[in-house]
Amino acid sequence: MNKITLRQTLIPLITFIIICFLWFGPVRISYVENIIISILIIIANYIEYKAKPFSALGFQREKFTFKNIFVLAPLVALGLFAFYVFALVPGITKLTGAPIDYTSFDQLRGNLPACLIALLLVWSATAFGEEIIFRGYFMRQFVKFLGESKVSIVLNIVLFACFFGFMHSQQGITGQLVTGIVGALLALIFYLRKYDLWFIIAVHAFFDTIALICIYFGLA
Repeated sequence: MNKITLRQTLIPLITFIIICFLWFGPVRISYVENIIISILIIIANYIEYKAKPFSALGFQREKFTFKNIFVLAPLVALGLFAFYVFALVPGITKLTGAPIDYTSFDQLRGNLPACLIALLLVWSATAFGEEIIFRGYFMRQFVKFLGESKVSIVLNIVLFACFFGFMHSQQGITGQLVTGIVGALLALIFYLRKYDLWFIIAVHAFFDTIALICIYFGLA
């Protein structure tokens, strides 16, 4: 493991404190907060890594290809969504005895203008923002400090999957558990893809797009 400098310790600590304040502080800025946090993370990475703020997050130019983003990622997203619908949601719902609370999406059912706005937010604040935060920054910082042993990676995935699920508390206990497991699977894919952030952003975006289409047509 490379020697970690004081700057590489203090900057992530300060960044994490600011992120928690934006998430849990008295002022709420809804979906915009993930975009603001993403910009904050890029700035923090620029200060920490100087010339490599994007590559440190996992943005790998050589992996940003049509095949990866528009063929493999949608296929992975479709497979993940099928697992979500036919196995994960029914299984967790049976375990908890409580259905996922989808009431926050009620205004999107049959509402095309609202769905188009939601689609924009899905690709920017949700897929792009959440993946930069949870996979690109939190997961990569964890690896920086604790290495890539099997125990470290498992702990990394489980810890931030729990946090990811917690951040979706509006969907009830079932929604939190399901989202946490999906987050763990996204983290595992991110790790297996050698920290390819472009790919995992695309998978997340296509997954949520499929979900949004189902909500629009009343299938969820």
